[in-house]
Amino acid sequence: MNGMDMSASGSGSSPDEEGAGTLSLFGAVSLGTGVMIGAGIFALTGQVAALAGDLFPIAFFAAAVIVAFSAYSYVKLSNAFPSSGGIAMFLKEAYGLGTATGVFAMLMYVSMVISESLVARTFGSYVLQVVNLEPLSFWVPALGVGLLAVAFLVNIAGNRAIQASQGVMAAIKVGGLAIFAVAGLWFIEVANFTNGSQGTGSVGSGGFLAGIALAILSYKGFTTITNSGGEIVDPHRNTGRAIIISIAISAALYITLAVMVAGNLTLTEIISAQNFVLAAAAQPAFGNAGVWLTVALAIIATASGVMASVFAASRMLAMLTSMKEVPHRHFGMPGTLRTHAMVYTVAFAMFLTVALDLSRIAALGAIFYLIMDIAIHWGILTRLRSRIDVKPVIVITAIVLDVIVLAAFLWIKASQDVLVVYVSIGGVLAITIGERLFMWSHTDATGAMDM
Repeated sequence: MNGMDMSASGSGSSPDEEGAGTLSLFGAVSLGTGVMIGAGIFALTGQVAALAGDLFPIAFFAAAVIVAFSAYSYVKLSNAFPSSGGIAMFLKEAYGLGTATGVFAMLMYVSMVISESLVARTFGSYVLQVVNLEPLSFWVPALGVGLLAVAFLVNIAGNRAIQASQGVMAAIKVGGLAIFAVAGLWFIEVANFTNGSQGTGSVGSGGFLAGIALAILSYKGFTTITNSGGEIVDPHRNTGRAIIISIAISAALYITLAVMVAGNLTLTEIISAQNFVLAAAAQPAFGNAGVWLTVALAIIATASGVMASVFAASRMLAMLTSMKEVPHRHFGMPGTLRTHAMVYTVAFAMFLTVALDLSRIAALGAIFYLIMDIAIHWGILTRLRSRIDVKPVIVITAIVLDVIVLAAFLWIKASQDVLVVYVSIGGVLAITIGERLFMWSHTDATGAMDM
């Protein structure tokens, strides 16, 4: 293996060492909503508004519709092939072991880690609304890195600790945000919905479509559930149910909160408070008490989002490692393969938290996720239809919708921040070249993998 150690501490342990049946349906839904609500309404509302203008609540609704089409494929795949590291397994079933599976799976993995850093920085932004620390450029990433360290410790404690913490935090944040959203609707000003404002740099419908692409990122946390499929009770039945329930809960909450924000702040105010927009929306309606409540909910939501995302991403990386789709070195660390994957995942997320700002983190995550999502649907349509009973028209619709919003997003970003486009292209190329070189390193002359 060219000196590449593919074991974990020499044990060759499976990424599924905690076994099946350790996550209930409620626990799986808590994980899904944990990532979605943490990454969505707190981290992305302002950015979606900046692209979509006053139509941004509709952008969240449109994104939910597109994600519903996409979720159809994941439900079918989860029912057919439930496993930890689910998306890696789905890609393997569609494309086989090799470069294609490795590239698309790594795009998803990187997208997941990007989401962790996005939510970690959002955590820092909200904490600093009530804690006066300067400079912000240091404390926002510093607090984010601290949250990632805590998430690592909770995940190390095991599935039961994750399930317990996620269940409590999910109940608090969903209930709290629902009350906050409904109460905030009483204070909305209708004029804020009708002034025809456009987002920064929006070009006709292009800005709205780009806003939808970014809003889709706020729903992608449902894939966390697929990456835990092998550990869910009755996975053939409950994985799909957990996906549907978590998307429905998150969509209802996003849309209600987006309407509340749009009714309490002008678009200019939303964009200026982009990184802590819910706290800003609470001020006119509830005063300082509302700001403190919002910050408390944001801290709970972002913390649970990071914990759930670390849980799913590390399982996916462990699965890719066990499939020999990525190299692995344990560098003398004790523990299992999954523990090592968790260390690498958190370290990568910490680096991104320090290196990138919120808007660029979100843009890269959206681009990588949509590319992978298209690959999932294409694999079902062209390679798995004989093994999975799907309605082709739904899968084709999902592909078309993904392509439209991805193209619009790239077009707008090329005019606003072309560096994001260059970094995205460079990232895809680096992953593709690296994966191809790694495949060459452990295949024989016939192309068979050294397993």
